[in-house]
Amino acid sequence: MAIGDIPESVPADVANALAEDVAGGDCTAGLIAADAMLETRVVSRESAVQAGQPWFDETFQQLEPDVRVTWRTRDGERIEAGQEICRVRGPARAILTGERTALNFLQTLSGTASRARQFVDAVAGTGAVILDTRKTLPGLRRAQKYAVRCGGATNHRIGLFDAILIKENHISASGSIQAAVQRARQDYPDLLLEVEVENLEQLEEAFTAGAQRALLDNFESALLSQAVARYKGRIGLEASGGINLQTVRDVAATGVDFISTGDITKSVRATDFSMRFV
Repeated sequence: MAIGDIPESVPADVANALAEDVAGGDCTAGLIAADAMLETRVVSRESAVQAGQPWFDETFQQLEPDVRVTWRTRDGERIEAGQEICRVRGPARAILTGERTALNFLQTLSGTASRARQFVDAVAGTGAVILDTRKTLPGLRRAQKYAVRCGGATNHRIGLFDAILIKENHISASGSIQAAVQRARQDYPDLLLEVEVENLEQLEEAFTAGAQRALLDNFESALLSQAVARYKGRIGLEASGGINLQTVRDVAATGVDFISTGDITKSVRATDFSMRFV
């Protein structure tokens, strides 16, 4: 599957994580002989979708370039309980020091990818595209966005700089949807322009003003169906607000183009991996 580019943030992500964990040094690993070598294997304890390989590799590269990681699987693949994911060989001190940091990235990002895949599978065949949101773990925005792609879902905007999403407070501060959209089209003509709407009247305003997409905030299914009947193909329709795995299929069945949910990234449960001596 096409996951896309590895984020440029990987080295910084790892450096920050190692600084948090190692700080002035690993006192326990220092008990091991400096020339001791070690080989370990990482095994998944549950079914999941893998994500996080670049961060895992980078952890050991920053600690000790002589550490070698041999992967049996790839990011974006479904993995099963008991499956060997990779082997790590090299200086024992570095492997022991980096074990928790490397696994933290692999577990968290695989959890994100797995959650994304659940949503994608839930709407299969409807044509709806699952989007993430900016509700990510602090400091791991680009990492989680990568993991979302590993799970087969699609990224919404990365941050406040790469798309326009005019929400209720922006509309109030601007005076109207028309005024906000007009200013956005003037100042940022190349960015996606989306307006959050709370009813069909606001949807009409957004469409008339020239928005490219409307975020249908907390619309009931019947109202979503009405919006689709009137505006499908004329403006992109994105359903959002309180959507979970139990409701997402019904939302997709209304015919909306996109469904965005913060559940994928903010409610992530880490996948269980273990690292053991060979």
